[in-house]
Amino acid sequence: MNAPTETALQQDTATLYERLGSRPGIEAIVEDIWNNHVSNPLVNKRYANSDPATVKRLVTEMCCAGFGGPETYTGRDMLTTHKGMNINDTEFVAVCDDVLKALDKHNVGKRERDEILCILYSLKGDVVYQ
Repeated sequence: MNAPTETALQQDTATLYERLGSRPGIEAIVEDIWNNHVSNPLVNKRYANSDPATVKRLVTEMCCAGFGGPETYTGRDMLTTHKGMNINDTEFVAVCDDVLKALDKHNVGKRERDEILCILYSLKGDVVYQ
């Protein structure tokens, strides 16, 4: 059996933030998530009156902070943000699909995709039917 390479060991200990390319990598992914959302007929109406720069900044902050980066999230918590929106399961899955599409575009690995999907589903109770 071969000993693991230094690169393999670094990948095992790197945060999700680092594995996604730190802030620049996450910003690029968030840009594609936004583009997917606003072109997705299942959810695009939810973003019609949103300020794109603000939404992208907050999503980037949230991802960076939540994925192990040094950034601070300055937005509201998920429950407060989604209260009264009455988002349904179909919309939630559509948003997750948009995220996965963006991750695919950026050649994000299975391990990272799975971690992000787990994070998204951990937030579902604060988003759906609130």
